[in-house]
Amino acid sequence: MALHNLKPAAGATHKEKRLGRGQGSGHGKTASRGQKGAKSRTGYSKKIGFEGGQQPLQRRLPKVGFNSRVVKPLAINVEKYPAIKELAEITMETLRPIIKFSKKVTRIKLIGSEAKTLKDKIKDENITTSGK
Repeated sequence: MALHNLKPAAGATHKEKRLGRGQGSGHGKTASRGQKGAKSRTGYSKKIGFEGGQQPLQRRLPKVGFNSRVVKPLAINVEKYPAIKELAEITMETLRPIIKFSKKVTRIKLIGSEAKTLKDKIKDENITTSGK
């Protein structure tokens, strides 16, 4: 059996539709695109989610589902807690009895005008001050 003479079955293929080749072809003038509108223009491609000028569904619905992975520190104003200034050294454990904060809190930032003076007392790398 010779395999070099393969052809599609009779009636299995169609001639290519040749657009814009004169009125006699049946596909002349507007080339089967109709009269006017976006679909008749060259370079037309429907955008994903386009709804004919109506506000698309993905823009009508509210934005949802973002959680930042950046862990913000708990800000503590030193002026509100005078007991912090009297501590010999500042760590997470020494602050816990003075300020009741959750176990989920991993970082603390001391703020306020007197926070800079406490920088040398801080012995925990998870505690910072607003001062330089």
